[in-house]
Amino acid sequence: MSAANDKLLAEFAKALEAGEPIRRDFGRGERLHIDRPLPFLVVHVGRRREPAALDVVTANSSYLLVRNLGTATAIIKLVAEAMTARFGAFILLDIGELARDLLASDADYLPPFEMSVSASGNGPIKQALLAFSAAVEQAEAKYRAPQIARPKIADDPAAKLARQLPDLASLTVRFAPIYRVPEPDAVYPELLERLVANIVDAGLRAVAAFVDATGSLALSSHRALGRRAFVDAVTRADRAIDEVAQSFDFLLAVTPINALAARAEFAENGSERAPRFLYRPLTIDISRQKKALFSVALDHFEDPVLTTLYREKQQELDLQLSLLSARETPRYVEFGRALYGPVEPSLLKAARKILDETKPRRGKRKGDGDDADVAFVERRARAMIKSYAGDYDGFSASVELRDDLPSGLMVSGGRLLISSNTTMARQRVEALLSHEVGVHLLTYFNGSAQGLRLFRSGLAGYEGVQEGLAVLAEYLVGGMTIARLRLIAARVVACADMLDGATFVDCYRLLVRDLGFSDAAAFNLALRVYRGGGLPKDAVYLRGLLEVLAHLRAGGSLDPFWMGKIAASHFGVMQELGTRGLLKAPRLLPQFLSHPEADKRLKAAYAGITPLEMSAN
Repeated sequence: MSAANDKLLAEFAKALEAGEPIRRDFGRGERLHIDRPLPFLVVHVGRRREPAALDVVTANSSYLLVRNLGTATAIIKLVAEAMTARFGAFILLDIGELARDLLASDADYLPPFEMSVSASGNGPIKQALLAFSAAVEQAEAKYRAPQIARPKIADDPAAKLARQLPDLASLTVRFAPIYRVPEPDAVYPELLERLVANIVDAGLRAVAAFVDATGSLALSSHRALGRRAFVDAVTRADRAIDEVAQSFDFLLAVTPINALAARAEFAENGSERAPRFLYRPLTIDISRQKKALFSVALDHFEDPVLTTLYREKQQELDLQLSLLSARETPRYVEFGRALYGPVEPSLLKAARKILDETKPRRGKRKGDGDDADVAFVERRARAMIKSYAGDYDGFSASVELRDDLPSGLMVSGGRLLISSNTTMARQRVEALLSHEVGVHLLTYFNGSAQGLRLFRSGLAGYEGVQEGLAVLAEYLVGGMTIARLRLIAARVVACADMLDGATFVDCYRLLVRDLGFSDAAAFNLALRVYRGGGLPKDAVYLRGLLEVLAHLRAGGSLDPFWMGKIAASHFGVMQELGTRGLLKAPRLLPQFLSHPEADKRLKAAYAGITPLEMSAN
């Protein structure tokens, strides 16, 4: 080897001995990346363009990209020696692509695709081979399934590296480039992504089986072998996407600024014509923000999980921007349906059951005359925020009184906005603040502490679980009244009717005449559903509550939900990122979990309580 290579090896040896992370580019497109000491290395050797193999390799926490066999052998020996000394065992995964997709044909069915896996060594390496093969065969293969060949090392033309390193336990993996379109340089992006994800997972399972068989490392999951450090590309993309997300406040932009005047107008015309709502002028150029959004590159993350999360967020922000551009037009409703989904028949059935079984009795509402005004709500809000800030100085929430909001509270980023027209039953104040401060603000500041802004602005689709957790918080502090439950259920019915073409007046009449809501409550609910031109967001409260209750009934933990703003579909992702060390434990836990009755009520939720039963506890 040359003097330059000797110097490079000496540099690697020094870092390996000290247990330091390594990310060193050398040569043309060559790199050694080890984010922490681990008993494995994933390698790609060669100059041929193999994008899937490169994506598989670079998705790992310990990998080597190298152009020639001699350099590969020298570096691998160095890493293997250091890691064997540390762990007592070491495994090498050599990943590459076959030259052609030989099993492809023009048949009416989707043929299998070729994959070969050979193992060098005895004992534990056999467990790794079995684990890899089983994982690949059992993976969801939406398009084509693998047909795996298991040649001996001596008969495997791809196993040149393994034959150069006969004393190392190794797997040599080659797979057909099924992601390629017959046209030059074109690929099937979804197929490429799925193929990479499946092989990355199979590789981690193979390593986990090996370290389990050798006793070299104790693992809670094969995913614990994944990356614990973000590359710079992730940080850059995170900031760029967050700049777009922070450039507008979606809910403020679609919330009327003339709620009181609109209600007076509606009353004056005998509740026969929909009121005219006024909105804040948009402060952004929609097309410019969309251009900025899709100029963010997601193809250098070296982490398929994070790539998926940011792509989902891009798509959600795109829909939100499209909604804003369509405000007060017929297209707005359809963009809202795309963003929040339709009202599922099962959700509508659950809402109607709640309304049918909690029909209001005639007479005064219990608690009339014991209302809290806006000053009381503000004082209690500031006291709760101060209490959270006392436990974590990063909880820097602010409170704003606003004249341009309908009655109630809402969170915008790290701000709690309180309408100056707010009045509510005093018994509901702690519940509502537990909802807004204890869930929405808490997950914002916990997400801010994660190192990536995505977890504070929210993963795509997070609002359902967020609102479900917030409603659960109301229940845990004893604030889930029948009136509140009916309101949440009525929102679902109103959203369903709106999506089916009902007008504002139709909705108002349904709420007053059929469901027994007061004029004020019916107007405010209809305003929320028809803001901007018709938005089905308010169906997420009951939908989210049912998701959270199902999660608890299945024995699920709430802990990952406090790390930031996530959706139910991201629960497994959060667990994986936590296992890998990419996410920290939440800086704060909700104070409502310490309520004197919270433990008893939470046990009831784990036992399978229904929304109807929550109002009796």
